[in-house]
Amino acid sequence: MATVNSALDGSLASNSIDQVKRAVNISDAATMENNFISLMVAQIKNQDPTKPVDSTEFLNQYSAMSQVKSMENMSSLMQNNLVLTDNLQTLTAAGLVGQQVSVAVETLDLSGQAVNGQFDLSHASNRAALLLTDSNGTQTRIELGAQSPGKVPFVIDPAKHGLRDGRYSISIESENGEFPQVEVAGQVSNVRVSAEGPVLQVQGVGSVPFYNILEFAQADAGLLGG
Repeated sequence: MATVNSALDGSLASNSIDQVKRAVNISDAATMENNFISLMVAQIKNQDPTKPVDSTEFLNQYSAMSQVKSMENMSSLMQNNLVLTDNLQTLTAAGLVGQQVSVAVETLDLSGQAVNGQFDLSHASNRAALLLTDSNGTQTRIELGAQSPGKVPFVIDPAKHGLRDGRYSISIESENGEFPQVEVAGQVSNVRVSAEGPVLQVQGVGSVPFYNILEFAQADAGLLGG
């Protein structure tokens, strides 16, 4: 059964709201302004009548203080907007558990199940092949034959090609000299929250950062017709 490995509950939203409220502290701003005005009035009352203080200097100081406070509040708002965006991204990723996604990959975690994928050719090629290399450096070539420009689907069947369970690097070799990106479809089994953002566990692929997702689909639909 798919699970989400994070505490994605009401506390997430509550923490975000509290952080936004702290971004603009109206009470602190009012206190600072009141203290400044009190000091200004006290200085005016106690100034030397023969050498009155230029009122323009007070206004400039007050204006500078207000600008600094505004910049601090803007910085806090920007930081908290980033927090909200990150939390929304985490919630979105959590909603993908059990769903089918397509991701850009350079490695695969094979465990006996067939893996559906595709790549995109800009030009026709008389020959194309998948190159799979295991942890020992043993390479397996899966010939795909001549291909026209556009999306090229493929299926990796470990039993058919004698591929043992484990991690493999994957790349495309084409006669036209292109090195297209490999896309693989798999179901999201769980989501882990990390300092770099949500990390999805995708069947047949392994751990995938959220930003590597290229496409979403229903679990029973399949992305690549496999």
